Amino acid sequence: MPYFYIARCADDSLYSGACNDLEERENKHNSGKGAKYTRARLPIKFVYSEEFPTLSEALKREAQVKKLKRVDKEKLLDGKHSS
Repeated sequence: MPYFYIARCADDSLYSGACNDLEERENKHNSGKGAKYTRARLPIKFVYSEEFPTLSEALKREAQVKKLKRVDKEKLLDGKHSS
């Protein structure tokens, strides 16, 4: 099942993405095989996720959240179920 996720990096920055397997994606990030952004900020921890019927919908949600200011992303984390 596709997911949208937010990860908190070691420097306390937030990284958002979409994937089909949350556990595999978190492991890839933490092994240095994920996004270039996270490789410089290891370790990361997934702190939020939403499940979608299609990867396309998860990617749309990713694009929507990436446009938010950090304060709004933190509100999302505080107001919703954390993974």
